[in-house]
Amino acid sequence: MFGGVYNSRRVLVTGHTGFKGSWLCKWLEILGAEIAGYSLAPITNPNHFELSNLKVKSYIHDIRDYDLIKKVMADFKPEFVFHLAAQPSVLESYNSPLDTYSTNVMGSANVLEASRHTDSVKSVVVVTTDKVYRNNEWNYCYRENDELGGHDPYSASKASTELVTESYIKSFSTTNTDMPLIASARAGNVVGGGDWTENRIIKDAVVAASKDKKVLIRNPNSSRPWQHVLEPLSGYLLLGQHLHQRNFDIVGSWNFGPALSANLTVKDLVQLMGEQWDKVVGEYHIDSNAKHEAQSLMIDSTKARIVLGWKPIWDIKKTVQYTIEWYRMHQHIQGNYG
Repeated sequence: MFGGVYNSRRVLVTGHTGFKGSWLCKWLEILGAEIAGYSLAPITNPNHFELSNLKVKSYIHDIRDYDLIKKVMADFKPEFVFHLAAQPSVLESYNSPLDTYSTNVMGSANVLEASRHTDSVKSVVVVTTDKVYRNNEWNYCYRENDELGGHDPYSASKASTELVTESYIKSFSTTNTDMPLIASARAGNVVGGGDWTENRIIKDAVVAASKDKKVLIRNPNSSRPWQHVLEPLSGYLLLGQHLHQRNFDIVGSWNFGPALSANLTVKDLVQLMGEQWDKVVGEYHIDSNAKHEAQSLMIDSTKARIVLGWKPIWDIKKTVQYTIEWYRMHQHIQGNYG
């Protein structure tokens, strides 16, 4: 897969202890890469990083420490950098806006600057989110050239990260052939086994089901582009491959989202989970005082399909099936969740 480009190559993954980062490291391990990870310690127990038993040289540090990330790159000498480290929660960004901005914006600038000064680095993939777009709550799929924005601190910080990334591309990546090539990746709402992050709908549902309780749903009518974690990761790996091969046409921003049929309301997603596990039952409560979250969000991945040959493999039913099976198997092994 990916032209064998990762086999025996050095890859640095920031945010490797997180849900998406640990899945990416597992895939890279299977592809034969030599992996280093730079991240804070896992924030949940259990967590996918520790369960995966990864063969990763792990640096547990803050991405906001520029001198340290630069030293790690100088010592490890990666050819590929996948930047996933972030404060990933919309709701948490309301509680800690300064931490959100400093981690997501300045942390990303640190990674880009350190990559620029590390001769071994050939490609950098900066992972943001589909929430970088100025969301007008239209029935419209956002494309890579649409206006950026952000109502909440998380979304605004990720939109700002896109601006920082674009600046590095225009200032350095496309003006000097010796510099790393850079791309950013914007994915839809990612699900899959091993995500215990707070306020994640599938995690909340399976934990409640394991205790024979209903899951409390605060925004049942919100619609999201749900996709399995492996779908966008395949896109990130494709970007890394093409950037490493010095394909300048790949520099820039990319959407990796599911088919439109995977855009479901939260209520419909809970019902689909209930078809896979009858203990999953929703209790719907709309909080009029809740913090703002987008009601509807869709992204267009036409560019990735045409240029990269990328497309989602699993439909929403298979995505939910495999995700619920993962959690049920883990529960069978470990016992009920705490």
